[in-house]
Amino acid sequence: MKKLLFISTLLFSFFALFSSCSKSDPGVINPTNTSAILVQSNWRITYYSDNGTEGTSDFNGFKFTFSANGTVSAANDILAIPGNWSSYSDDSRNNLLLNFSNILPVIATLNHDWHIIEKTTIKIRLEDVSGGGGGTDYLTLERN
Repeated sequence: MKKLLFISTLLFSFFALFSSCSKSDPGVINPTNTSAILVQSNWRITYYSDNGTEGTSDFNGFKFTFSANGTVSAANDILAIPGNWSSYSDDSRNNLLLNFSNILPVIATLNHDWHIIEKTTIKIRLEDVSGGGGGTDYLTLERN
């Protein structure tokens, strides 16, 4: 009898666990959500690493403004650098494509097809694995 009760409880728990999952799970990253999050506010870079070399301080004072029309601006007190952005899904990975003009080389280093590795409404962590042994870059954006 105890064995039957144990098996019944186990099966009930199993079905309850999987029936509570849905396609609208807030933990699921999709390109639409990324776009909606990015255009809500200005962002700043709180971490940047280029193949193991930390370079976060290179972006001090810059705020990044993403517009719904696919344009982005990296601006500080002196200049604004225009660019384009898009978010999309490819090979079951969600991506953020950044493409800034070459006005300031440090901002142009962000020109990558970044994989989204973590996303909340206030923080987005990205990585870019370069082909041909080029290493891995990391970027973290946080809302202002």
